[in-house]
This record gives sequence, structure tokens and C-alpha cells, in this order.
Amino acid sequence: MSESGTQGLLDGIAAEFAVLPGVAAVVLAGSRGGELNDARSDIDLCVYAAHEPPLAWRVELGRKYGERLSIGNNFWEPGDEWVAREAGSVVDIMYRTPAWIEEQLDRVLLRHQASVGYSTCFVHNVLHSRTLFDRDGWFAALRARAAQPYPEPLRQAIVARNHPILRRTLSSYTHQIMLALERGDRVSVNHRMAALLASCFDILFAVNRLPHPGEKRLVAYVLAKCPKRPPEFQRQVEEVLQVVSGSGRPDALARINGLLDGIDALLIAERLLAPE
Repeated sequence: MSESGTQGLLDGIAAEFAVLPGVAAVVLAGSRGGELNDARSDIDLCVYAAHEPPLAWRVELGRKYGERLSIGNNFWEPGDEWVAREAGSVVDIMYRTPAWIEEQLDRVLLRHQASVGYSTCFVHNVLHSRTLFDRDGWFAALRARAAQPYPEPLRQAIVARNHPILRRTLSSYTHQIMLALERGDRVSVNHRMAALLASCFDILFAVNRLPHPGEKRLVAYVLAKCPKRPPEFQRQVEEVLQVVSGSGRPDALARINGLLDGIDALLIAERLLAPE
């Protein structure tokens, strides 16, 4: 579907939600709302409303614009999915309350509470969503709140929460990965390596005072947006991923330490970590 056709689809869906009085805003989120997207990117829509629209209404909406409906999903966030009939793209609609997203922003921007990985994803989500409908300007005000300068206490909190579990604690990711390799437990290696990388990326985005963009195209995003990064970061990430595939297992610890040494050097340079 052409760009104008996709926009027509978005406008049509937003207009359907706009007639429901409880809907505060409809925004285009995900890859399509940002800079790094392609023809395979889903159409991710966030509908902010005090209550989810009735299931029967959502079924009719899906039938009007698409096929292969999957309505009432509650695996992650409440939502619906269907394939847009003309575009051929998956339309993924997520339902959120305004109070919920406001709390997600307050948690990091006001209270500076870090997570283990992905600390500021919802800030990025708000900043990089494109407004399709905003009844009373609520979403515009929310985005203005999200656009504040990156709080230094949050930056420090993300490092403090994510750095120790890379390799300093007794139950660190590095320790768990090495035990799993000794056991030949490939599933555990994959799981713990993903967690290690999630914390590394959370730290990198915090160092650069950028909200976390989510789980896709992270290396490309770091190369494009993060001037403060280990000089061999891309190569080192690829080398630790070889541990998961099996080809890098004989020197797994050296590969992991190479990546983490680069992270440590960066944090020391930024005065976010004391030299040992």
C-alpha cells in the first residue's frame, strides 16, 4: 500500500475510535512512529481510554478494515490484532489508560526508578508516537512532559541497578552463563545472554541521556544515536552472540569480558563508575 493509502487507513481507524467518548487519544507507535522502520514493520496503534471498547465493537472494527482477526489478546498488554485488508500489514492495537502511562513516566522521570533493562522504553514510546487523534490535547501535554531533559539521578540509577548484575555479583549474568555452558544448557545460555545484553543497552542509552527505543534494531540505533559507546561495541556484541550460537564457546568468558570491559571504561570516563 502507498504512503497515502496507509495514512488513509490510519485516519479511518482513528476516526472510528474518536466517536467513542471515553477515548482520549489514538497514536501511531512502534517502528512506524519512529525513524527505523521498513515494509515489514507492523502498524502499532496505542488507544488511550479510561475503559477498553466493547469486544463486539472491536470485532466489527477489525472486520471493516481487515481479516484474520485476533481480538481480546491479553498476553502482554490488552489489545487486538488483524491483517489490514489492503495494506497486508499487521495492525496491532494496544489499549492503555491515561493514568497508566502517566504513572510509567512519573516512575522514571520524577521518582527516577530504574528497571533491569528497558528502564525508559515508555518515555521513548510517547516521544516517538505520532498523534492521530487527541481529543482535548491530553497526549500533547503528555509528550511535553516526556520531552524534559534527561534527569541525572535517573541516569545514575539505571547504571546502579544494571551494572552490578553484569559480572560483579555472585549471581551475575556472566556467572550464570558460564555455569550454563558447563552444563551444556543452551536454553539457559540464550536466556541469560539476552538479559546481559538488555542491561548493557539500558546502560548505554542512559549514558547518552536517551530513552530506550525498545527491543528491535538496537545495535543500529546505538551506532546512529549514541556517540558515547565502546569503540568496538558492534564487534563485541557479535562476538558474544556467537557464544549463544555455539561457535564462540571455547573463549566465552573472554568474549563477555571484552564487551563488559568496554562498558566499564565508558562508565569510568563518564564518572558513573569508580575505578577498581
